Amino acid sequence: MTTQNWKKLFVVFGLGITAVTPFLPASAKEAPKAERFRVVGTEPFWGIDINQKGIVYTSVKDNINKQTFRYVPPQPAQGRTLEAVRVYRFGANPNHILILHKDNGYCSDGMSDNKYPYTATLISGNTVKTGCAQNQ
Repeated sequence: MTTQNWKKLFVVFGLGITAVTPFLPASAKEAPKAERFRVVGTEPFWGIDINQKGIVYTSVKDNINKQTFRYVPPQPAQGRTLEAVRVYRFGANPNHILILHKDNGYCSDGMSDNKYPYTATLISGNTVKTGCAQNQ
């Protein structure tokens, strides 16, 4: 193959990569960020800590000091960004879902003066609990 042919091949190959790059999903373009969230709920008091090592649930009412689930990356709601709505499934258990929703306002836990950027809805079987969440 001549030098001229190599140059043509390089230009065509280079244009192909350039043309495809904008269509890659965001996850393929960006390195994943270390994610950490703290979720709190009152009456009954419960909490969830989320990081890439796992999802840890605690509940005063249910006497659960620490129940750990495998971390599964969150999904956005259809038509929304992951920053706006995060939906977590607790490991492979379809009966436990956590939804974090970011509004223009803020969420108050009702027990302190803390203001949180996310509202939280925990669906566990037939039980639905609400709370607030923030990045750690």
